[in-house]
Amino acid sequence: MKNRLVEKGNEIKSNPWKFAFLLLAGLLLAITLVVSFKAFGEREPDYKPKVSQQQKNEDPSFQVQLKKEQVNQIISFYLNDYLKESGVKYNFYLEQNALLNGTFNVLGFDMQFYLYFDPFVMDDGNVQLKATSLSIGKLALPISQIMKYVSKEFKLPEWVEVKPKEQTITLHLNDFELQNGMYLKAEKINLIDDDIKFNVYLPIEDTKSKE
Repeated sequence: MKNRLVEKGNEIKSNPWKFAFLLLAGLLLAITLVVSFKAFGEREPDYKPKVSQQQKNEDPSFQVQLKKEQVNQIISFYLNDYLKESGVKYNFYLEQNALLNGTFNVLGFDMQFYLYFDPFVMDDGNVQLKATSLSIGKLALPISQIMKYVSKEFKLPEWVEVKPKEQTITLHLNDFELQNGMYLKAEKINLIDDDIKFNVYLPIEDTKSKE
């Protein structure tokens, strides 16, 4: 037993670089765990439904049919305007899946991730995105952890609700009104066949104010 201890002691003395490397690796691992814990804290912003003062039609005024390329152009224009001067940068676009692309910071390095979703049209015309897979280089992190980071660190519109535990993002289109009161409801989202339809609703005119 003593011989083994003496051998280990001699090995450390004869190879100090190996000992220093192991010590440094352990220190970096500990720092990474602390940073990850802070980055993926439990705090999640609560979604608050928007209270609209406009009367809404029950029947759509008209329907629009779009291709993925057209939707991507609209999303890109909206995000560029919404995120300008915020210091935050991420992309959301449609391919065979809905895709969220962004970065998160670990030990001063920006790590790029790709989060894939399947979109579903809900009964109320809103859209739910269900996370299916995550690509983040060689790191193995749960989808829920990245979604916690997204909900905490990304600047998101008020009508976007992130639920990390359920691994879903809900787009509350009924809370996304244009200045003239017009709003949308999803009718169909088929990314494979490139068939996307939205119903467009116009606000009910207030006839009393005109009298």
